[in-house]
Amino acid sequence: VQLQASGGGLVQAGGSLRLSCAASGPPMSDYNMGWFRQAPGKEREFVSALTRNGNSQYYRNFLKGRFTISRDNAENTLYLQMNSLKSEDTAVYYCAASRNVGDLSSSEDYYDYWGQGTQVTVSS
Repeated sequence: VQLQASGGGLVQAGGSLRLSCAASGPPMSDYNMGWFRQAPGKEREFVSALTRNGNSQYYRNFLKGRFTISRDNAENTLYLQMNSLKSEDTAVYYCAASRNVGDLSSSEDYYDYWGQGTQVTVSS
C-alpha cells in the first residue's frame, strides 16, 4: 500500500488542523493504521492508532482529548483531527499502515508502510 499524507500547515496556537492520509493499492481496510510525528531534533514518536474497522482507538496519553483519529475505508483515507494545538505539537506528521492483527501498538516496528510526512507548524 502507498500512503500520502497531507493537510499540514502553519496554524496559531489554539487552532485546529485536520490531517489526511490517502492510501492507494490494496484497500486500506486491510490494515490497522497509525499516526506518528517527529519534532526537530527529536526521535519520531507515536501519536495514535486505529483498527481496521475503526472500532478501537489508541492514543498517546497526553494527546487524548485534543486529537481524534478516524478513517473512511470507502474513501481509503485516514484522518487526524487536531484541536487546541500547542507549539510543542510542531512536527512532521507521518501516517503508517500495519498488516498485523490483534492489539494496536505504539511501536514503529509494528507498522509496515509509511507515508512521506506532512509538516505542522504551530506558532505561539
